[in-house]
Amino acid sequence: MTAALSEQNGAPRVVLSARGLRRDFGGFTAVNNVNLDVHHARVHALIGPNGAGKTTVFNLLTKFLQPTDGTITLLGEDITRMAPDKVARMGLVRSFQISAVFPHMSVLDNVRVALQRPNGLATQFWKPMAALDGLTAKADQLIRSVGLDKERNAIAADLSYGRKRVLEIATTLALDPKVLLLDEPMAGMGHEDVGMVAEIIREVARERAVLMVEHNLSVVSTLCHHVTVLQRGEILAEGDYAKVSADPRVRTAYMGTEEA
Repeated sequence: MTAALSEQNGAPRVVLSARGLRRDFGGFTAVNNVNLDVHHARVHALIGPNGAGKTTVFNLLTKFLQPTDGTITLLGEDITRMAPDKVARMGLVRSFQISAVFPHMSVLDNVRVALQRPNGLATQFWKPMAALDGLTAKADQLIRSVGLDKERNAIAADLSYGRKRVLEIATTLALDPKVLLLDEPMAGMGHEDVGMVAEIIREVARERAVLMVEHNLSVVSTLCHHVTVLQRGEILAEGDYAKVSADPRVRTAYMGTEEA
């Protein structure tokens, strides 16, 4: 990672930015005037009650949806009208709420398949399976980095839910993202898996920006450097967790009362 990417005037560089982001669906405004800066080597949480517009913001940033108004920049380049596949190739990669792994393939083969695109093999369908052998060393490195060593040869369908989500993170990292967007990575996990995945995300963020939608506020409080709170498609509050959690408007949004 270059110094230019890592720092800007001594501070972490903004790698993903949105200004005046708005999305209308007919007469309904789902996202309105959202400004967002995501920094290199930081974990940024996007939180809010159900229906606040978090997933819509994710879909706008990754170009699954086009904004009605506003601009989005990635690594200093305007991507507002860019196609999602081109944005992904630039280094903006996301996960989804539903685990997306090949259930009948091994952990190793899931990661090797994910490595095909950055290694120029994704569209070469005539290549024999042996072509994947050259990706094994890199796949093993990724598998070790997320703590799946013991499950290397296990079939993905046999993994616990938490380990499937870890495998999904490994396959996402195989695309070498500059900015990683995680949509509710802790959803449905037991306590032991939550701690494990939080540590993996912390390590991942040492070398890239992470923006995550997350409902587990305990995780947000200990993992995230910056928090943006959405309500009804607009930014309600932002700052570190201590600041936003003390905001009476945030308490009202989550609990229906200003009493802590």
